[in-house]
Amino acid sequence: MESSGVIEILLMGILYIVSTPIGNLEDITLRAIRILRDVDIIICEDTRKTGLLLQKLKVLRKSSLISYYEGNEFKRIPEIINFLKSGKDIALVSNAGMPTISDPGFKLVRECLNQDIKVVPLPGPSAALTALVASGFSPDKFLFLGYLPKRVSKRLKLLEICKNINLSYTLIIFESPKRVIKLLKEIKEVFGDIEIVIARELTKVFEEFLRGKTTEILKKTRKGFFKGELTLLIRIPPK
Repeated sequence: MESSGVIEILLMGILYIVSTPIGNLEDITLRAIRILRDVDIIICEDTRKTGLLLQKLKVLRKSSLISYYEGNEFKRIPEIINFLKSGKDIALVSNAGMPTISDPGFKLVRECLNQDIKVVPLPGPSAALTALVASGFSPDKFLFLGYLPKRVSKRLKLLEICKNINLSYTLIIFESPKRVIKLLKEIKEVFGDIEIVIARELTKVFEEFLRGKTTEILKKTRKGFFKGELTLLIRIPPK
């Protein structure tokens, strides 16, 4: 019984976590291209977008594309696990950047680990870290919150918790252009007129870093000012 279990594990496929460019296509790694070319299946948020990306990267592949996104993950996970147990190698990608960051990929990773399926991460682009290293804020200690709760009361409560951490650190938040001005006002309400950085369109042609105090940035901005995905960074001083 024990030997058959070992054989079963050896025959299982591998789940590769593959980071894709957040903007500039040249940011893909040679290893990522090789894995995307060689795996049997690619799991992605949007099969059309990933298909176009693979075409642009000139990745000649034998793999099929399967959609996996917030909403169908619980249906897909058993299917993907069965593929892996049958010996198929699978790559997990997101629309951009590192999979599982602010997407449901972690649920698949967790189940693979529960099933003794090997998970191999490939390092690559991440909007949070890309913004952090160019922000001018100290990167020695940072807290990544991803997208904040949609309800105002929950957002404000979370920001208050961050304010009361007795440690100097950089806070990293993702936000959409439609909601960013509202969030800036909430940040000013909680933290006061504090230094912040907004990074947008990272690695793309119109990459921009907007730096200054909350009040200054609010004066410069207006509805419709921001386009593209945004990363906000706030340097929180100790209490």
